[in-house]
Amino acid sequence: MTESLVGPYVLHDFFLYHFLRYGASPKKIYYIACKTFDKKFSKEEIKKWLEIFIKRFFTQQFKRNSMPDGPKVGTISLSPRGDLRMPSDAEFEIWIKDIK
Repeated sequence: MTESLVGPYVLHDFFLYHFLRYGASPKKIYYIACKTFDKKFSKEEIKKWLEIFIKRFFTQQFKRNSMPDGPKVGTISLSPRGDLRMPSDAEFEIWIKDIK
């Protein structure tokens, strides 16, 4: 059920990895995803799920801001007190425009 609302987890993991690990722009993530998943997803599907990913990532920042400290696993953390310094009112529209 959740994948039907937010998209395939394999795409979300891919988007999150490239967005956080390499700071890739949505345009670059879209390009790489199209090359990587060309046999599994259409370009339109990838674009749709990338837009949803970006919107949800930015609009749900308040949840990460209010969560208690937790352990860091790996080299990147979504903790606002650690690696990810992002305001809870960050706007996603500029990021969506990058792939339009």
